[in-house]
Amino acid sequence: MTVYSAVTTVLGPTNTGKTHLAVERMLARASGIIGLPLRLLAREVYDRVVRAKGSQAAALITGEEKIIPANARYFVCTVESMPTEMRAAFVCVDEIQLAADPERGHVFTDRLLHARGTEETMLLGSDSMRGLVRHLVPDAVIETRERFSTLRYAGPSKLTKLPRRTAAVAFSSQSVYAIAELLRRQRGGAAVVMGALSPRTRNAQVELYQSGAVDYLVATDAIGMGLNMNVDHVAFAEETKFDGRRRRPLTPAEIGQIAGRAGRFRDDGHFGETGETRPFDPHLVTAVENHNFAPIERLYWRSERLDFSSLGSLRKTLQQPSRDPALKRVRNAVDERTLDILSNDPRIADTARTPAGVRLLWEVCRTPDFRKVTVDAHARLLTRIHEHLTGPGERLSSDYMAGQFNRLDEIGGDVHALSQRLAQVRTWAYVAHRGDWTEDALTWQARAREVEDRLSDALHESLTKRFVDQRTSVLMRGLREDRDMLAGVGKDGRVTVEGHPVGRLEGLKFSPDIEGGQLEARALRNAAEKALRPEVNRRLGQLARLDHMDIDPDGRLLHDGAPVARLAPGRSILRPSVVLIGGELGSFEARERAIARLTETVAARIAKDLKPLMALTETSDRGGLPGLAGGIAWRMAQNGGALARREVAQDVRALSPVERRALRALGVTIGEHALFLPALLKPKTAHLIATLRACGPGGEARPLHPAPGLVTIPVEKGRADSDYTAAGFLPCGPLAVRLDMLERLADQIRDAAKASKDRSFELTAAMTNGLGTSLKDFRAILSALGYVRTKRGDDPQKAAGERWRLRRRKPDAPREQAPPADTPFAVLSQLKPAPARPARRKPARKRSR
Repeated sequence: MTVYSAVTTVLGPTNTGKTHLAVERMLARASGIIGLPLRLLAREVYDRVVRAKGSQAAALITGEEKIIPANARYFVCTVESMPTEMRAAFVCVDEIQLAADPERGHVFTDRLLHARGTEETMLLGSDSMRGLVRHLVPDAVIETRERFSTLRYAGPSKLTKLPRRTAAVAFSSQSVYAIAELLRRQRGGAAVVMGALSPRTRNAQVELYQSGAVDYLVATDAIGMGLNMNVDHVAFAEETKFDGRRRRPLTPAEIGQIAGRAGRFRDDGHFGETGETRPFDPHLVTAVENHNFAPIERLYWRSERLDFSSLGSLRKTLQQPSRDPALKRVRNAVDERTLDILSNDPRIADTARTPAGVRLLWEVCRTPDFRKVTVDAHARLLTRIHEHLTGPGERLSSDYMAGQFNRLDEIGGDVHALSQRLAQVRTWAYVAHRGDWTEDALTWQARAREVEDRLSDALHESLTKRFVDQRTSVLMRGLREDRDMLAGVGKDGRVTVEGHPVGRLEGLKFSPDIEGGQLEARALRNAAEKALRPEVNRRLGQLARLDHMDIDPDGRLLHDGAPVARLAPGRSILRPSVVLIGGELGSFEARERAIARLTETVAARIAKDLKPLMALTETSDRGGLPGLAGGIAWRMAQNGGALARREVAQDVRALSPVERRALRALGVTIGEHALFLPALLKPKTAHLIATLRACGPGGEARPLHPAPGLVTIPVEKGRADSDYTAAGFLPCGPLAVRLDMLERLADQIRDAAKASKDRSFELTAAMTNGLGTSLKDFRAILSALGYVRTKRGDDPQKAAGERWRLRRRKPDAPREQAPPADTPFAVLSQLKPAPARPARRKPARKRSR
């Protein structure tokens, strides 16, 4: 019978040497096991044991990595991977306060209650565990250790003004990367440390920081678990974290654990806030400085005696509550939720009818979710693994394992892609280290280490490339020192400062040569400002002397092929304003002169290319058209020179001969289906009108630009009919037809219908060929124009013999539309005729008797 020693519990804050003490005590024994909270910390302690005792005496056991020499005496493990069946002279569990963690706590609780050495047992953790240790391990001897250095609150600091040798702490990869990018732009670079990094990547990043290549470290709360670095100041960039279930505020104990990384041995440390984190409450500050936190009252627990006789029995024991009120049964753990999902699959449940089958299913469900995906996604992966383990071979075949590693053995991609591949490699490394799950397990363990090392090196290189920038460091240092820097702009617009390319000047806009956000662009803009200002002023001067300017379909004004300005809403579509694209670094006077000249140039271009429309607009504005002709001309001008006749049908029919001649004198064609200016149907002119409409007040965001030569175009869903008429087309069912071709068709139909008593006409090849559409689309166009088929042809695929006529109600019958609210027509439309008085009835004469 093995007699176990009494338990020594060493409690205290960070920087008290607890872990160092435990390792020294373990190495003083013939054998030992130490359980640590992180794989990174386990690797750090393992390397220390190897240096002290040699590689053959030390073993490393984590979920995804196992190095176990035949004569190993000292086992360094993550807490979950501690060999509980093994008897060792010394056993230690570090950071026992994590027994209060909802996800992992039940494992720490189990080790606290049951992990014992034959000669010495040590439990290490926060002083907040004192009461529960006395309750749960009454025979434990409790020792308290004081911090070697002083920890003081330094208050808030801006991210850009953090002192050197600072660790900025956030709690998501997105936040860590954002802070690191900002420090790269402003201070030259930062190293990154997260729990999800492989030990190889983490060590390389720490060396980058420790060597002084960068002065800043950005990390998650992984640094709070005993990772030793020369940090003078800890700055909290966030005060909340996602704990696997919800986003919650940090507890004072968690803040103290992380802040305690500041200061090393006898060197004092400081902590504070940065970014948008609110200042800490004074009571919290006092608690952290004095390492005085509320005691932990309950730990998470799961029965260590699981019944594998059936799935029901397993679930029952997993759900068994503790008899001790200080121990709370863990709920909604990932392994239990995964078990529920997998066991609901009839095929999987059928394989778990024996104790061995139930045990195998539970072991599969305990596979850690290194990818941090949804439970359903994790369950799908475990389902595939279980199918292989219960299949004919009862193993994950070598072909299957090779496929997984070959897929992941790719060092291309960004930081996120590499991190994702590493997380997946960790899963398959875990599987490979289950010796009974794979064929030739040693081969796949070696393959896992090989792929992980390659990805780790690639990730370190990618992190360094992304978050360490000597160029930005040089530029910002020159700005801070307020010294002149050698800068210039090449003929191709390339901007360089101190020999470093910093971006390109396109037109008047400076585009930083980076892949960061606005803050980084602003930093490089400041660095390049001295080079850009005179060049921008020179280019503005060129614009102020231009006589011609190209306008692209999007309403941008081009100079030497580069956009320098854009059209913006003005008094009307024919009088747009001009806004510069870029040019902020130029002087105010130079910008104003350029804008004035560009506005004049655009106005001259419009007056030249849209002369008929300008004449129509000016005549309408000054009241130079009689009667109804003035209203029709005004509406045409507002719509870009064209109107569907059905919109003004009643007014057109009421036009007098004098009014018609006045409109025709201005170039207006009064067609059967539209009123338009034929001179505006040329592609160049029509495109300019469409661009002006899109850039004008209330314009369409997407200008309509039919390709030159098209007679019909498809009608887009949601686009206004007025966009088509302004571009010289009229929507007719599924297609919009160019106005001149539509009127030509009307002439053909009119001529064909003259000889018929019922005004019907026969379709001819000339009609269909003129629009260049299929017979089906041509019929749809006729139907949209108000024609109805009266006789079918002999062949439905051909037009011959097919007759059509106009419906009794003409297609241009008035369809009243509300006129624009800011015109006199709106007032007139509101006037209603007075109701007619009923006729007075004469009184009936009295009949004489």
